[in-house]
Amino acid sequence: MSTHPSSVLEADHRELVDSFESFIRKELVPLAADLPEDADLPPAELRDYVRRRSAALGFYAGDYPEELGGSGMPFTAVVLLHHAAGRSGCPLAPYALAGSDGPSPLLRHGTEEQIERYLKPLVRGEAVRCLALTEPHAGSDAFQLTTTAVRDTATGEWVLKGRKTFVSNADRADFTLVVASAEGEPTAFVVEAGNPGLRIGQRYDGMSGEPLYELLLEDARVPDDAVIGGPDAVGSALGNGMDSLSRGRLVVAAMCDGIAEYALKQGIAYARERRAFGERIGAYQHVQEHLVTSRAEIEAAKLLTLACARLVDGGTEAPENAALAKLTSSETAVRVVDRALQVHGATGWVRGHPLEFLYRYVRSMTIIEGTSEIQKVIVARSMGLG
Repeated sequence: MSTHPSSVLEADHRELVDSFESFIRKELVPLAADLPEDADLPPAELRDYVRRRSAALGFYAGDYPEELGGSGMPFTAVVLLHHAAGRSGCPLAPYALAGSDGPSPLLRHGTEEQIERYLKPLVRGEAVRCLALTEPHAGSDAFQLTTTAVRDTATGEWVLKGRKTFVSNADRADFTLVVASAEGEPTAFVVEAGNPGLRIGQRYDGMSGEPLYELLLEDARVPDDAVIGGPDAVGSALGNGMDSLSRGRLVVAAMCDGIAEYALKQGIAYARERRAFGERIGAYQHVQEHLVTSRAEIEAAKLLTLACARLVDGGTEAPENAALAKLTSSETAVRVVDRALQVHGATGWVRGHPLEFLYRYVRSMTIIEGTSEIQKVIVARSMGLG
């Protein structure tokens, strides 16, 4: 039994987490062993298989209700699964849980037809979506929209025009969730793949190998029932979107906690076996400082994340809580991976070492789901500071 302080909050859902970790060990680790060492991103077909297999086992979108194809898990259980995926060190494990290609909370506000046509296939891992929200000159100020949706009074259709950037999964999405200004208010639309007015523009390759895309909406026409929530939901995207951000940020925090734990484990193991100047390097105080400081920060971050998840299950979804957890965990993960790599020296720096990849991968965690600076603004406002 673990004596770590965070284990107090990890005891719940132990059987579920053990089952998920068994799935990773028995099925995903052998698949990952066949990946090239220098491959940052697993092939799309393999990611799709992992998603479908995990959904069949009930892990993928576990917090969605059973009537939608999920398992009805408490949110704390989902957070613990993301933590387990991160600490596994398996490059396929994150794809076993719903992310940017999976079910969107926006669609939970959809009509019955939209839920049946779009949300349920996502929960089952049978479809892929993307979210077109960020615009080139907006960034973190995501709802300052220049993309417009204008109703064609002759046909009743909406005509979408604008440019979106940094869109994940755009090259393989079955449909795109587009947030545009309709009648002056942020409104979410579903635009299916193959729409002649939707075109992929520039491709950007991220530091960790994930491609992002520019999406061009060139008079893309969609019917009135493409508004998420139906025609009466015009202007509701801001409220619905903000409702979903807290959980997304806590999921990122949990993944960061797991990654940091994995990196620390790597650093400790290396410090115990690597010898220099007649001693194991773990005997030197500078190395100890790296590893002990990391452990202290990880414990604090995990406790914060798990406490916030429990509050969500209890009905409290305060945005400042999720912002504080995401800020703490993402910044902690960056520091911990950096220290673990420093302990390894050149061994951890070379291409193909897991810490070399994590050093690039984890940096994005302080940017996605709102930058660290945005999280500080949210927390500051909750304190009455601006």
